[in-house]
Amino acid sequence: MRIVFMGTPDFAVPTLNRLYESKHEVVAVFTQTDKPKGRGYKLTPPPVKVIALEHGTPVYQPKSLKKEPQMWEELKKLAPDCIVVAAYGKILPKEVLDIPKLHCVNVHGSLLPKYRGAAPIQWSVLNGDEVSGITTMLMGEGLDTGDILLQRSTPIGENETAAQLFDRLAQIGADLLIETLEKLENGQITPVKQDDSKATYAQMLSKDMCVLDFNKPVFEVHKKICGLSDWPCAVTFLNGKRLKVYGSEIVSRGTAADSPVGTVVNERDFSVQCADGVVRFTVVQAEGSKRMNTQDYIRGNPIAKGTKLDME
Repeated sequence: MRIVFMGTPDFAVPTLNRLYESKHEVVAVFTQTDKPKGRGYKLTPPPVKVIALEHGTPVYQPKSLKKEPQMWEELKKLAPDCIVVAAYGKILPKEVLDIPKLHCVNVHGSLLPKYRGAAPIQWSVLNGDEVSGITTMLMGEGLDTGDILLQRSTPIGENETAAQLFDRLAQIGADLLIETLEKLENGQITPVKQDDSKATYAQMLSKDMCVLDFNKPVFEVHKKICGLSDWPCAVTFLNGKRLKVYGSEIVSRGTAADSPVGTVVNERDFSVQCADGVVRFTVVQAEGSKRMNTQDYIRGNPIAKGTKLDME
């Protein structure tokens, strides 16, 4: 099939690579505009653009497909059999959805109808779900409301971060997309309508969510750390300075607090008292420093037992 691919971040890269490895022809790639990044605010292309240019594929970066109807004409000239979308980050108007000969197919990072919206992977971890997965779906005008084509589930590890799950689901999504295209070609898929009554919305994450509250249950604290890693990242304050926490483990749960909430109960491994248990930090980053294993951090920054962590 002639494929127009639409995607932007790292999540979309495995799917695009699998398309290049397949029998299908990627005739064009649509992605978001280059953005300034890093301390020098250097203009940086999206990961998908980098891959497309390596393969000599034409790249289009419209600011809005809705407001740039000239792009509709470009898409018509490309004559795609299918438009494949993976984390593109922009709404496709009906005029675009109607262009491909077959379908617009989206690779979505949840088991729809659960977690429609911008951050399905992160919210599945934040909410302590035991299972996540990928859905391929026919695209409609609503937000992730289209008919389901195929789904594949995967367990979420107890200490797995959203960043780790993100990488795993990206690979699963790439494989599932190729299977979906093959079955669509052969008429082997019957689309299934979503049950809207079971839908939940995964809103965008924000830095307002980051500060850890150790008055919460230990499971909730742990899942917040896992769910916000790598961005926007859980934070606490040690001796008045911000400390980012990228990974953690539950030491104990379901018991009354033996020490004041928010205090370090084991200075050798950075274990902290929560409302009903103890959480251990495994990966941290202090202000002005790099991310590191907690043991490495403690060697250079000894912490006294009973040290209180603050919320500001």
